[in-house]
Amino acid sequence: MAKSRTSKRELDSYTIRDTNKVVKAGDCVLLRPSDSDMAPYVARVEKIEADHRNNVTVRVRWYYRPEESKGGRRQFHGAKELFLSDHYDIQSANTIEGMCTVHTFKNYTKLQNVGNDDYFCRFEYKATTGAFTPDRVAVYCKCEMPYNPDDLMVQCEGCKDWFHPACVDMTAEEAKMVAHFVCSECLSDKDRKKSENAHPTSPSPNGKAVLKRQKM
Repeated sequence: MAKSRTSKRELDSYTIRDTNKVVKAGDCVLLRPSDSDMAPYVARVEKIEADHRNNVTVRVRWYYRPEESKGGRRQFHGAKELFLSDHYDIQSANTIEGMCTVHTFKNYTKLQNVGNDDYFCRFEYKATTGAFTPDRVAVYCKCEMPYNPDDLMVQCEGCKDWFHPACVDMTAEEAKMVAHFVCSECLSDKDRKKSENAHPTSPSPNGKAVLKRQKM
């Protein structure tokens, strides 16, 4: 007679070993990589289960880092950016080494201080095809690039667009020092010589235009 499949029971939570941190479905966690030199993997817990021997497993949905995607890391990707993939897996709960927070892009840009365990996600990623959702994002500056929250940008007082200092012939230091910035398209010939550059704050997640993107 064929053996019946080992039954599992679903758990409401799991306490990370040697800590008092409690993980529940929907939480984001850091999982130990096979190579100790690598950064921890990031995943969202979908389900927690235990077998008859109390071996606990978690069903997770992986987050990918930009360099793990088919298109690789691009200039506008933030250092703490992740993509929520369609890649699911079953892992031993013992591989969970900590918890983290994956913010929406909008909420991440509002953080006063970014901690080691703070990340953000603005795209979903199909691991099999390399496609992203959404396929359109706000763009800024003369270079028409999406906003990288790690980069300094200055806002034009005329058109309200945001610019990278290097794209308007400024250094980052100059951008931090000046009080007003008007881009070349908004300047009249008369005002061009009198203008002083800069307003060093961050743009909102909503841009002036959109960039169609199929693959990163």
